[in-house]
Amino acid sequence: MTEIEMAPADPQERFQDFLKSEKYRQSFAQMAITGSTSLLVDFEDLLTTDSALAEILIETPDEYLEHANHAALAQLKIEDPEYAEGIEKVNVRINRLIETQPLRTLGSDHIGTLVMLEGIVIRSTPVRPMVLRAAFQCKKCGQIGYIDQTGPFLRAPIACTDTVCRSRGPFDFVQKDSTFIDSQEIRIQERQEELPPGQLPRWINIKLVGQDIVDIARPGDSASIVGTVRAAAPTLPRVGKLRVFTMHLDANFIDVVSKEAEAIFISPEEEKQILELAKDPWIHRKIIRSIAPSIYGYEHIKEAVMYLLFGGVPKLLPDINIRGDMNVLLIGDPGTAKSQLLQYVSKIAPRGLYTSGRGTTAAGLTAAVIREREGMTLEAGALVLADKGVACIDEIDKMRPEDRVAIHGAMEQQIIAIAKGGIVATLNARTSLLAAANPALGRYDPYRTVTENISLPVTILSRFDLIFVLRDTPEKEQDTRMSEHILDLHRGGTVSEEPPIPAGLLRKYVSYAKSMKPELKKEAANRIRDFYLEMRSASETEGSPIAITARQLESIIRITEARARVALQKEILVEDAEAAISLMKRSLEEVGIDVSSRKFDIDIIMTGKPKSLQNKLRVVLSTIIEMERETGMVKKSELLEKLKTEFEIQSLEAERLMGQLLREGTIYAPQEDYLKKT
Repeated sequence: MTEIEMAPADPQERFQDFLKSEKYRQSFAQMAITGSTSLLVDFEDLLTTDSALAEILIETPDEYLEHANHAALAQLKIEDPEYAEGIEKVNVRINRLIETQPLRTLGSDHIGTLVMLEGIVIRSTPVRPMVLRAAFQCKKCGQIGYIDQTGPFLRAPIACTDTVCRSRGPFDFVQKDSTFIDSQEIRIQERQEELPPGQLPRWINIKLVGQDIVDIARPGDSASIVGTVRAAAPTLPRVGKLRVFTMHLDANFIDVVSKEAEAIFISPEEEKQILELAKDPWIHRKIIRSIAPSIYGYEHIKEAVMYLLFGGVPKLLPDINIRGDMNVLLIGDPGTAKSQLLQYVSKIAPRGLYTSGRGTTAAGLTAAVIREREGMTLEAGALVLADKGVACIDEIDKMRPEDRVAIHGAMEQQIIAIAKGGIVATLNARTSLLAAANPALGRYDPYRTVTENISLPVTILSRFDLIFVLRDTPEKEQDTRMSEHILDLHRGGTVSEEPPIPAGLLRKYVSYAKSMKPELKKEAANRIRDFYLEMRSASETEGSPIAITARQLESIIRITEARARVALQKEILVEDAEAAISLMKRSLEEVGIDVSSRKFDIDIIMTGKPKSLQNKLRVVLSTIIEMERETGMVKKSELLEKLKTEFEIQSLEAERLMGQLLREGTIYAPQEDYLKKT
């Protein structure tokens, strides 16, 4: 406290001396060019120049920020007198305090002090004008008086300012003569990765006043805020003020921290380790072995997870944006460690979030519009909070259809559009989605298509880059190795084989690699093109199913970019393209094969029906239309007979096809045993 007691007698002069440095003289010149009334001061500069002043500013910000504002205005009058003439006040904004105050430890000791908080913006109100100096007109004599406003409520004058009148009211508020300023309230919450196990996230409301700091942070943004801690007692009607106060922050400066994964701090030693690891020719194998080492097997799925974590390169074109983030779906029998894998990925991702479909609503996924005393506010949901990260949704098939629709925009356009309660907003959801689902009949049936096995609409299925099936099939050698692995875990409490890269370093490796933007070279591009054309050429003959579409081509490119990022390469090599093609083939073999023709058919994922089924449905429908022209209504028994003799479609299969057309509403039964096209 000795240094604080030795603070200068005239703080304004000391602040002005500090602002005379070349850096801040340039800032004053910039103010005149941009028409700004705010001056950004780095706290470290002040601490280096005058540590006593910096310390007392932290302890008593209300008084000393005013001194700083007066000093800044005085210095502006010297630097640019012409511009300073039209300005009443310069706001000094303090940036980057030495220490960040954890939201969890903010308490009564901090009331009235200047602190820096970091967190994710989860709620924001619209920008509203707040009166600073209110003009009131006396109804008796018409005299206008001015009252400076502080506190939450509008204060009227006690008596008329006219010396003759001195009336005690009534007074009219004169809006055009009053001075207003923009204000907004936001709420920040602890980051998911900083949350202690089993604890609910803490939050605090932030009050923003001033045109230069409102409307900067939106729900989902990671923000760093410098401000003064306040405590206010809530008031209950007919009871009075409560004894327990609520805390909020009066913001002095807000900085939207980079939402890129690179925002994670990486020390020079860790950077050296990462660069050494990247030189290893077996780096891809090492990372795969480091992903969920306690879960046995699933090499190809862990490889897909690796690509999902690293992601492709987004392309921002003048007319369209192409996403770089990947979406992966795991369909698996019960007990195949899907949930464990998802929870692991949510922890290892630089910005990960885990949720389960059973307890998730559309508002919880996207954004909620909440009615509060001040009006409607917007609160961010899971996909917005996981922006530039990974959202893991378990049991996605258990979500209600009306809630599941919310995922559509986030998966392809990577935005969430809200138009509710008078709030129209578009929020970013640049999220990689890792989802898991259980087969509808308990176990995956290899003789049914993926759409018959899982209760998910094709509109969502088609947006996944890779889909894998985890089947629990008895196999002696595999079961022996897995049982030994599980027994070792239970016996020793640790993994029998330590992961090559520790989880903490892997998280930073992913974060570091995200800054890489590998370029697709001609050789790799040619290999991808050849594979695509080869798959498409198989579909050129009449009646053949379509094996692959442009959507899968984009998925392959994303995988190649992610693979190049893993090795911190600047260029995409042919082997990256080969690995991506191999993984895509594996995914198509598991879910994109027509079980009746045994051919690749992407229509299974795109439309829910393989080409062979579509052809048969078309035959049934055209036969009904043809018979309808003759008889008006089609007798079921006659239709079955015609399908059997002319098209060799057996009665049992024909019944199933008719049932499907009835369910879809393409045909209907006007009376029993008769059919008609809708």
